[in-house]
Amino acid sequence: MSWSGLLSFLKSKESLIFNAVVALLTIGGQQLFSFFAFSCPCHATKNLYYGLAFIGVPALILLIVGYVFNDHTWRLLTGTTHTSSAPVEQSRHSRLMKSKLLCFVFCDITSRALVAPITWLAVTLLNGAYYVCALSEFAAVDQYDFFRNVSRAERREILASFPCPQFVLPNLTRVREGVLLDLRYQSQVSGWLLIAIVAVAVFLSLCLAKLLSPLSFLHLRYWTSYVNNENTLFERTADEHSRIYATQHIKKFFGFAPGSKNVKEIRIPSRLDWKTVSGLDLLTVIDDEHCHYSLLHSWSDENPPAGKHIVIDEEPTYDPTIPS
Repeated sequence: MSWSGLLSFLKSKESLIFNAVVALLTIGGQQLFSFFAFSCPCHATKNLYYGLAFIGVPALILLIVGYVFNDHTWRLLTGTTHTSSAPVEQSRHSRLMKSKLLCFVFCDITSRALVAPITWLAVTLLNGAYYVCALSEFAAVDQYDFFRNVSRAERREILASFPCPQFVLPNLTRVREGVLLDLRYQSQVSGWLLIAIVAVAVFLSLCLAKLLSPLSFLHLRYWTSYVNNENTLFERTADEHSRIYATQHIKKFFGFAPGSKNVKEIRIPSRLDWKTVSGLDLLTVIDDEHCHYSLLHSWSDENPPAGKHIVIDEEPTYDPTIPS
């Protein structure tokens, strides 16, 4: 297989590769997190909150991060909230197709955002440490003679200490081992059930998405390819456009711009000019069609190209020993 063929294959599997990388990073992070940060308090009531926090909070954070760092989230949000001032009449069929495509894009965003939290939950349950800590005080121990004459509160305190072997009485060592084995069994079975449910849900979702898609299989692939290429070209062009646009404002402020040849004069900004452009670059909306992107942009649009200029008689010389 040639390099171009390999690159084409990898590009076609971009989503799968991305999800695999995210899952592997989540697994590695979970292992490091468990090793360095997790320490069960081995105390009644505290165990439950501590264990559930380690199970649920990182998963919630990973879900939010998955939404936040997906550019499609913000494009979908801003695209549906910022409507045109003169909306074009659309047929019922067009509105239906648009709704289906929006639903398709949202499902794609959600599926990517769920990769990391589901991986965290699955690996956490398969590991069993968090589950054992959280539910140790609720373990079923009626079959053990030791607990038959123990009050419920004392039982919970004893069971809560089981994740910490240094707190367990010597005569309860075998009981502790049996309880922890049962809890790990429950945790790992729950982990595999979660994996199975997610796998089935993903398969059914893919089938449903293809079935309800308004586009055919090849047309959908073409649309995906088109959007990816358009985004790439748009980013490159927008970067070049913004560089050229900013250069015009820089040139107006200093009298020349980086890369200019045969500079004959430079402009000396006044104290008022420096004060005007020295501050936080906040977006300023001028009207429905225009805005200023920075303080320098506002200064450039609001001030005529006047001020003090100095004529340059010769090209500047540079000392090679002085770092640029």
